[in-house]
Amino acid sequence: MYSYKQYWLLLLWACIMAGCRPADDSSHKTIFSVNLDQGLSSLDPAFARNQNAVWMDNQIYNGLVQINDSLHVIPCVAKTWELSADGTIYTFHLRNDVRFQDDALFAGGKGRIATAADFAYSFGRLIDPKVASSGSWIFSDKVTGKEAFVALNDTTFQIRLKQPFPPLLSVLTAQYCSLVPREVVEHYGKDFRSHPVGTGPFKFKYWKEGEVMVLLKNEHYWEKDKQGGPLPHLDAIRSTFISDKQTAFMEFIKKKLDFFNGIDGSYRDDILTKSGRVTKKYKGRFKVHIAPYLNTEYLGILVDTNIAIVKNSPLKQLKIRQAVNYAINKPNMIKFLRNSTGTPGYAGFIPQGMPGFDTAAVHGYRYNPEKAKQLLVEAGFPGGKNLPEVVLSTTTSYRDLIEFIQGELQKVGIRTRVELVQGASLRDLIAKNGVNFFRASWIADYPDAENYLSVFYGKNKIPFGPNYTGFHNRQFDALFEQAYRISDNQQRFKLYQQMDNLMMQQSPVVILYYDKLVNLYQNNLSGYSINPLNLLILKNVKKE
Repeated sequence: MYSYKQYWLLLLWACIMAGCRPADDSSHKTIFSVNLDQGLSSLDPAFARNQNAVWMDNQIYNGLVQINDSLHVIPCVAKTWELSADGTIYTFHLRNDVRFQDDALFAGGKGRIATAADFAYSFGRLIDPKVASSGSWIFSDKVTGKEAFVALNDTTFQIRLKQPFPPLLSVLTAQYCSLVPREVVEHYGKDFRSHPVGTGPFKFKYWKEGEVMVLLKNEHYWEKDKQGGPLPHLDAIRSTFISDKQTAFMEFIKKKLDFFNGIDGSYRDDILTKSGRVTKKYKGRFKVHIAPYLNTEYLGILVDTNIAIVKNSPLKQLKIRQAVNYAINKPNMIKFLRNSTGTPGYAGFIPQGMPGFDTAAVHGYRYNPEKAKQLLVEAGFPGGKNLPEVVLSTTTSYRDLIEFIQGELQKVGIRTRVELVQGASLRDLIAKNGVNFFRASWIADYPDAENYLSVFYGKNKIPFGPNYTGFHNRQFDALFEQAYRISDNQQRFKLYQQMDNLMMQQSPVVILYYDKLVNLYQNNLSGYSINPLNLLILKNVKKE
């Protein structure tokens, strides 16, 4: 015979797998359904390099600190912290009531208390070459080695930097810096990706890759709501992996999904007017939130001429890269293809909404087709004559956007061929410097502009970091390192702006627009988070 609790868990499990809501005695149990259209390759936070991974990792894990909807750093596992006078030693005082989720590898199958030694292990693992974490750049140039992470006792943890780094607390809110248990990670090795154990509000239950994933409520979670009640409120999270956004949207309309992120071109006009307002057809049927989003949408151009595929690329010439920048009518692109959900990328790589963003201080490119044509003449290709065709790689989700850009470039004499690549494959190519010209986005890992400028830091070239364009400029690198020593925010922002200008002058990227998030929620939800990072925070969500 099953106990009542066993009975409802079995019923809940069957219902999750069927995509329905529990009935009978368990009808009050709540399941939050979300779709991950870009797929998911790992639940190991050391590889939290795209939005879907960040979203799911944020449910399973905690870090030292976390971020609120106003982008302020607030306590998490660390209750308090202090910084040494020279700015190089951070000392964190940890809670003593945070437990890892239950797992058979712990004594008696019960999750043990997390300690400072677990943070020392988790952070040391990020910079371990054997792990090859995509987040190694978080610490690799800031510490001398694993010895920089010190557990003074069970509840006191130190990070010892080589030199001051003022944005460190913001960096520590990134999912890469999540807390993991040594014995579980070392038992599973690379398979920890599909056997995750953390201290977060939800625990892993099931994953059939490419089809469905289930997380269940962590009944021993340590955080409380504002009234002092237990978190999370939801009983489970169910994730599907429908790659076609229009199909996924229809699932949302049928109320089989509770949340929907982003609106694809194929049905955008059905939901939003060209001015960005909800159409009469859908007004009131669900909640729509349009807000600033720390995401820069751009075209990346590989510029390192030491890489074989760059040597014969016409884009290795600065004037041609600048011509591409001038050729695109960004306001029209945003109005007609994004329904006004974005801001033209007239400044640099740092997005609107990020502290330090200033269009008066950073000068990018505005639409000027005549200037683009003149630059082609100066490069020796008047009207595009004898200019080799360039290949622009993208995914099907951005096909309409890239075909618009293709048309704009054609008008000034730059012939392009659009190459459609599956999302995971394109990300892999970009991460290996395997594609010359590509559409990409950079979503903030943490709310400091250093995160964006690190994409162009010389020491972050592949395979050591996210410098996907192979950009290298000594003056830029010197300013980047100088910023480490500046604790005053306004002074540091000025250095950031100088770096952004230097990079834009060399044009390894074409800034298309600074994004706005468009999130849809069913009307029976409350307590969800709306923040410029578009971080999915579900621990406070309630579902009627």
